[in-house]
Amino acid sequence: MKRYILTLVALMVAVDSLWAFNHTTCEVASRVMNKGVPVVVITPENYSPRSDARYDVVYLLHGYSDNHTSWHERLGVGRYADLYNLIIVCPHGNNSWYWDSPADPAYRYETFVVEELVGWVDANYHTNAHRSGRAITGNSMGGHGALYLTLRHLETFGAVGSTSGGVDITPFDDWEIAQRLGSKEVYPERWEEYTVTNMLHLAPTDGSLAMVIDCGTEDFFYDVNCELHRKLSERGVPHDFTVRPGSHNWHYWRTSIAYQMLFFDNFFENN
Repeated sequence: MKRYILTLVALMVAVDSLWAFNHTTCEVASRVMNKGVPVVVITPENYSPRSDARYDVVYLLHGYSDNHTSWHERLGVGRYADLYNLIIVCPHGNNSWYWDSPADPAYRYETFVVEELVGWVDANYHTNAHRSGRAITGNSMGGHGALYLTLRHLETFGAVGSTSGGVDITPFDDWEIAQRLGSKEVYPERWEEYTVTNMLHLAPTDGSLAMVIDCGTEDFFYDVNCELHRKLSERGVPHDFTVRPGSHNWHYWRTSIAYQMLFFDNFFENN
């Protein structure tokens, strides 16, 4: 048994060593929030600032209570930069739900991600600087954020994903939502306005937005994701929707992000 375990560990190290992506932690200046925001940027092995090659970008948003390092440290998503020859960008979302908060002007993460971060990435890296070269996804709070930002900024992102996304905030009272929007009792209209399932009139029906959504059947967000799928289908919005056994955890997201990265690679190849 001991020999088997040592062999397995050696095999895992050997497999990980196949990936040679570059991982950098930066601080991106935010004018609207008057601070620097930590961001992880992962480039593929063959990326060179001296080359004329241009790279597609996947923006990867974390969930509540996590940070800009979570996707890389927990799941090693840098391998997808090498596998699909793209750039991965993971910003710190600071439990913001990626809104420009109407209750706290210190939280302007919609403007930061869509304008300041995308602009900074395009200015500092060799990117395909148009919507057909950008995708965005995330888990939990980040899944809601990815859909929210995309529906409000279709000119910026051509593909969007969500895994275990909190796509309807109205049934819940947790996760600092009230601190970002104000209490549900005082500002019920904000809770309705800032939730993804009430924004589907913005979603194009002509296939111009590639959308992929999934959720585990044991996830506390399972019902709201099924309702999102129903409403998208009712409106005739093209999208991929997958449910499978799983809960709200990194074990589930490990498989989800692998599929979503393949989905985005297909999008980039076709555009």
